[in-house]
Amino acid sequence: MNQRLDQQFAFLLEADKLKTVQRSSSLLDNSRPENSAEHSWHLALYAMCFADIASAEVDVNRAIKMLLLHDIVEIDAGDHPIHIDVDDAHVAVIERRAAERLFALLPADLGDNCLALWLEFEAAQSPDAKFAKTLDHSQPIFQALFASPKRADHTEIVRNNLQSGRASRFAQSWPQGHAFMLAALNEQSTARPEWSRLKAQVNFLCETDQLKSILRATPITDNSRRENSGEHSWHIALYAMTLADQAGDSVQIARVIQMLLLHDIVEIDAGDAPIHGDFDAAEQEAKEQAAADRIFNLLPADLAAEFRAIWDEFEAAETADAVFAKSIDRVQPLLLNLASGGGSWNDYDVTLAQLDQRVGVKVMRGAPDVWHHVRAQVAPFFD
Repeated sequence: MNQRLDQQFAFLLEADKLKTVQRSSSLLDNSRPENSAEHSWHLALYAMCFADIASAEVDVNRAIKMLLLHDIVEIDAGDHPIHIDVDDAHVAVIERRAAERLFALLPADLGDNCLALWLEFEAAQSPDAKFAKTLDHSQPIFQALFASPKRADHTEIVRNNLQSGRASRFAQSWPQGHAFMLAALNEQSTARPEWSRLKAQVNFLCETDQLKSILRATPITDNSRRENSGEHSWHIALYAMTLADQAGDSVQIARVIQMLLLHDIVEIDAGDAPIHGDFDAAEQEAKEQAAADRIFNLLPADLAAEFRAIWDEFEAAETADAVFAKSIDRVQPLLLNLASGGGSWNDYDVTLAQLDQRVGVKVMRGAPDVWHHVRAQVAPFFD
């Protein structure tokens, strides 16, 4: 029995509850409210896309970790929309209490590190935290401005936010972004030459919002619905961050996290291909390659090349980073299926032997101790 891994997985399973916390913002197609897990994934992707607006002293990868963690307290404290008056002091107390409870599930060293990151984000004083806060405050604005159709109530919230709310500071801290947002708000053209890069970045981020509507075979832990690929990407990145001590010495966890934030984006066009499903692998690969060509090329050329290289590296699964990323990607569905009473194992009539071959072999390549630990928990289900 590995007590440390037990604690790490206890935290990761508890974190799954963030997928059920609804926000006041909606998906771009207005089909439903956004949840806090997929919002956290999108924000981490924002940090990758907008690294060029960060000041020289910002560690973008550290900001990404903050954004993966920043809303986890909402599991206990709930979401508090900016347009609704609340007792800020009371909210601060219940969120601090939630952070202490959740991070205490982890081994002490990890829990202390996560709590320190969360507190730093909340204080918004360090360069990393200020950058992360800028993104956290801008994403709901872009969600409202580029929704189809736009919602009048959301647009009015954005107007107040940009004019006199927390986003009004963008006029000094991010003037180009502030001007771009105001133009979009007032339905003026955003096709100015000086905004061409920003417009491409926003177009990509808006396109990737669709990943929140791609359903996977695996249910969330309470078995209330199937997981979507946006919140899965957040959860997998959190897995990599939490299980970093299971990676080899040569593995760069920051790069692994970036891979996992990007790895399923192609499903916007190609759809999810369940590991236990019946599909033509060559046909699926062709769809995913075409999707990568289209989606990453929405970005400015330098970012398109960078993101595509990261995605290609993950797919090839030859480097130490990619092998570990692939291992972690295979582990998370096991825990969700087990917690939900079988999940996709029941749907596809999966056997333990098939699990060993389809999942175990890949996990063993990058995280053998994780596989031994998880298999011991999973095996009794098949008995």
